[in-house]
Amino acid sequence: MPNARFQAAGAIGDAAIREWGILSDDNKKSLIVYCLNYVMEHASSPEGYVQAKVSAVAARLLKRGWVEFSDQEKAAIFFEIEQCVRGIHGPNRQFATINFLEALVSEFSPGTASAMCLPKEFHEQCQWSLEVKFLKDFYCWAQAAVFNSADRILNVNASVAEEKACSAAFRLMFQILSWSFKHNVEHANSEAKINSGLRSDAINLKKFERSLVKPGSVWSDVLISSGHVQWVLNFYTAARQKFSYDTLWVDSPIATSCRQLIVQLCSLTGSVFPNDNADGQIQYLVRILSAVVHWIEPPDVIAASIRSGASESEFVDGCHALLSMASLTTCSLFDNLLKSTRNYGTINLLSALTSEAVKSFLDNQNEEETWGSESLDILLETWNVILGDVDSEKSPMSVDGAIAASSLFKIIVESHLKAAADSAFEDTDDAEYFHVSVSKRDEQLALYAQIARSAADTTIPFLAQLFSERFARLSQRNGENDPTQTLEELYWLLLITSHVLTDSGEGETLLIPEALQVGFPYVVEVAQHPVVALSWSIINFSRQCLDPGIRARYFSPRLMEAVIWFLARWVATYLVPLDVSRGQVNRAEIDSVDKHMLQHSRKMLNSFAWENNQGERVLDFVVLISMVALTTYQGEIELQTLTCQKLLATVVRRKHTCTYVVQLDSWRDLTRAFASGRSLFSLTGRLQRSLAETLACAASCIKDPEASVQYLRDLMGPVAGCLVENANRSDLKSVAQQADVVYMSAVIYMILKFVVDFVDGQAVFLDAKETSVLVMLSLSSSLRSESQAEKYKDLRALLRLLTNICSKDLVGFLSDSSIEGSQDIAEVIYVGVDIVTPLISLDLLKYPKLSRDYFALISHLLEVYPEKVANLNKDCDIVDRCLTAINALASYHFKERLGGRGGLSSQLMESEGSNGKLQESISSHFLRLLLQLLLFEDFRMELAGSAADALLPLILCEQPLYQRLLQELVEKQQNPTVKSRLGMAFHNLTSSNNLSNSLDRPNRQRFRKNLRTFLGDVSGFMQIK
Repeated sequence: MPNARFQAAGAIGDAAIREWGILSDDNKKSLIVYCLNYVMEHASSPEGYVQAKVSAVAARLLKRGWVEFSDQEKAAIFFEIEQCVRGIHGPNRQFATINFLEALVSEFSPGTASAMCLPKEFHEQCQWSLEVKFLKDFYCWAQAAVFNSADRILNVNASVAEEKACSAAFRLMFQILSWSFKHNVEHANSEAKINSGLRSDAINLKKFERSLVKPGSVWSDVLISSGHVQWVLNFYTAARQKFSYDTLWVDSPIATSCRQLIVQLCSLTGSVFPNDNADGQIQYLVRILSAVVHWIEPPDVIAASIRSGASESEFVDGCHALLSMASLTTCSLFDNLLKSTRNYGTINLLSALTSEAVKSFLDNQNEEETWGSESLDILLETWNVILGDVDSEKSPMSVDGAIAASSLFKIIVESHLKAAADSAFEDTDDAEYFHVSVSKRDEQLALYAQIARSAADTTIPFLAQLFSERFARLSQRNGENDPTQTLEELYWLLLITSHVLTDSGEGETLLIPEALQVGFPYVVEVAQHPVVALSWSIINFSRQCLDPGIRARYFSPRLMEAVIWFLARWVATYLVPLDVSRGQVNRAEIDSVDKHMLQHSRKMLNSFAWENNQGERVLDFVVLISMVALTTYQGEIELQTLTCQKLLATVVRRKHTCTYVVQLDSWRDLTRAFASGRSLFSLTGRLQRSLAETLACAASCIKDPEASVQYLRDLMGPVAGCLVENANRSDLKSVAQQADVVYMSAVIYMILKFVVDFVDGQAVFLDAKETSVLVMLSLSSSLRSESQAEKYKDLRALLRLLTNICSKDLVGFLSDSSIEGSQDIAEVIYVGVDIVTPLISLDLLKYPKLSRDYFALISHLLEVYPEKVANLNKDCDIVDRCLTAINALASYHFKERLGGRGGLSSQLMESEGSNGKLQESISSHFLRLLLQLLLFEDFRMELAGSAADALLPLILCEQPLYQRLLQELVEKQQNPTVKSRLGMAFHNLTSSNNLSNSLDRPNRQRFRKNLRTFLGDVSGFMQIK
């Protein structure tokens, strides 16, 4: 029975929404009242999911009639609800009606609203009305519900029903504060708040959604001046102390919902606070933090208790509260919030919390969704917020904060190094924490790097020391001891150092991180600069892989991946253009270090890589290590992909590095190896094409044109010769039809891709006959029998081929079309479309790229060759779709004009043409065409319904034109009988069956009936079939 009631409630709601237009006002209100009465009468029922469903149906129906109901009718409904929420009718009804209000707020919120097939404006109007007239009242009712039950919960043993009602009230308040408030006015002195350390706008977080709670000044009495927030904090503190003996209370509904509300209150901002230069809001944050800090302090004790089995809920919620406060404040203000009650700042607390989260995360790295992982994500996001806004002049990090960040980074590095060493001998993939998710790993390391850069003067030397120690330890082993643990530590150090020294910068020109440029103002000598020392230390370590013996002992494919990845980012960041780096280094300025220490530090970092020909040596080493990676580590796809698409592409992408690299003997050796095709034959086809593109692009940096051409001939000559040789084979056609060749989709796809690129580059030299030969590739039987994934690639290649042919506008390059035997290029393209279209199924159109290419081609054909479309055979389905489109345009235009708006844009309405004459509007044009189709052309009666739906809004939009056209048509008739019949038919078309000036469903049905009668009356002397 409960399931049946649940389904019945859903069916009632769907039916009422569907048939809302035919229900009387009394029926609508009675249905809503019935649902509310059912909820309240069955408030004590154990079937909670049925109650929730009926509440959701009542909320949905109330919203559907929101615009229709008067304020008095709404007030009458809410009066009974208020009485129940305040507890007058007992805790069970109180709980039920609070749940109804929660469902109502959810229904009125745009993100959680139900579909009603109504315009966006309706939902926006309902949202505005509820926010302005009722939302604050709902919050006050929830407050009253909590106040009434709080005393019994804290001082006596409250009933289960009372606790349920109290937790539901907290949830309702939380949901209301999660509302996207639109109608509030900010104070005029927002600049003063910014100067005080408060942020004015919400910031975008990487992993978590945080929206500022800005209800406006009208909420000030409820949230601020009434002391409501302090009461909530006191209530939770008192309840926490009372139930301290119960380890499960922290996860109880009332505790969880109360903490959720407190965390949401951390995001409160805007004009709800008094206009006092942000002093009130800062004190507000201090009060909340003073209460929340008890959930997370001391971090080591809390973490130890969680490991012993205690709940982590308070710890995680406390981290969320810190993140919310950080999103409202600058770095310096955030640090000062805790100093009023502690002898240390908030950043010190954040550092201690992060340390414990890192330790827990690494201790349980094989488990999913642990409290350590969850809290670490939140805390790292908090670091990202406060460090991402650091301004060295306006909001610098304090000395204590920098020390705390430095200590935290050292703990992070030491913990991860220990984890790497411990997992060195474990073979299972699950034990390798860095393989869980490469993207997650890189994201986490980037956040670690941000912490390191905030105290670069201590963290960079620390990394350099660790790397030198591991490198030295490796050198001293001489093959006697197992180096696995040391190699694992070096692997992780390479990863974290890459993130600290460089940014990812996908698709952008990488710059040296600003924190590193300003972090060492007192370093005078280049060799003493920590960034320089660390960079050369890693590069010198990487050079060891060129020794075959050392490479075999130490450089595994995984370690080589880290080396290649580091070099790609380092080269893109530190090998800056010579004219920039050398131009910035002025030896005369270096003598005045006392005046320009900061500028001097910048110049050193921008120039050290090129001094003493170091840059050229690095580039030579990059090419050599690339050859090693591509030839020695055969089958290591990831390593070879990084080499081809990251490292070599980075070298060629920048002109100043490319200019040097093409002059190196090592680069010539690489191009010869590629041209010969033997040593690099093991590369996959995709990597060979990527490498070919990189090597070919380098030709643009050869200054001598003849040398550049010769370079390309030497590079691609063997490949082109092989292609020509195979194409000229006498048995090529027979070989291509063999069973083991004809279905090789990879070969077919590459041939099609080659043809596409060939046409794109050589289209101006093709005539229609040659083009038709290329188009006939789509007749391949293998294409018709391929799997969907393979067919997708082939069809997309063919579509691009047809698009390239069409877009090149080959007609101007063809021979005289009057010559006998010449072929029309447009016909060739339409033949290609006719061949390809049947092969494209609806499932294939779900591929976004294929769909885009197909419709782009069709759009181009309609624009360039419209005369071909006009000569195509008429199809009822096509005409029906055209009529549907006209119906949509005309209906929209009529409804907009009926509402007092402009309707279709002015470009589509009557306007003066280029010839100075007045051009008719698009609706007028369609009215003429549709009447022409109905009366004088080959119109099919099965299209009468679609024609009626399109004609009715056109007539309503263009009444004067319709009357004028009607009169012209009737007057043109020579036969008096025909004239009389036609006039009567037109009169009945718009006047019989009580037709009105609306587009509702009954009126459309009446007009369809009128049009069918009209077509039957005039079919005897018109061309209707």
